[in-house]
Parts: sequence; structure tokens; C-alpha cells
Amino acid sequence: MTGNRPARPSDLDPAVAARLKRNADGMLPAVVQQYDSGEVLMLAWMDDEALHRTLTTGRGTYYSRSRKEYWVKGETSGHVQHVKSVALDCDADTVLVRVDQVGPACHTGSRTCFDGRELTLGGAQ
Repeated sequence: MTGNRPARPSDLDPAVAARLKRNADGMLPAVVQQYDSGEVLMLAWMDDEALHRTLTTGRGTYYSRSRKEYWVKGETSGHVQHVKSVALDCDADTVLVRVDQVGPACHTGSRTCFDGRELTLGGAQ
């Protein structure tokens, strides 16, 4: 399979699908951001069907590469994402999903997947 074809059949608008530049597995990284603060909450993966479901349901829907299944954020935890907007980057190889996050975004219980994980900057001063 090439990186420009979806991994699975989807009802995604063909005009949108034609714009996407997917990786070799048919996936796009999805950067998830809190819509009002700009806080980056998490990174997930989408294929055409996950993007279609997100656009049509207004709920953050992603594809688990390890479990090989779709998952809706908050379906089991209650920490849902109400999607406010979805945008492609300039190369159409990354999706920005702006959401209103209810509760923690990270599976560890942190507000974001990046809380408390800063790396020390070094090098010449």
C-alpha cells in the first residue's frame, strides 16, 4: 500500500481524502488541542474512517495502532472531547483537532499527555 491511499474503506468525503498525505500505514498524526487555551493535550493517530467519524459525530475518534481498532476519547473514562474544529496543516499530512476536553486527556490521569514531562535544555549558553 502507498502512503497516499487509505488503509480501510471509508465514507470520508472523497475531496478531503484526495488531499491527505498519509504515512505508509494510511495514518495521519492528530495533534489534539484545547480550543480556548491552546494547550496541547495529546497526540493520536487517524485514518480516513477515524477522521470521517470525528467530522460527523463531533467526538474525538482515533485509531489504535496497537489494538487495531477505533476508539472514541472518553467512551470508557467519561473524559470526552467535544470537537470544535478540525484543520489540516499546510502539507495535509497532520490533523489539528481543537476540542473542549472534559477531564484529563491523558490515560495517566494528567490534564495533558505532556504534563510534568519537560526535558532539561542544555548546550552552550
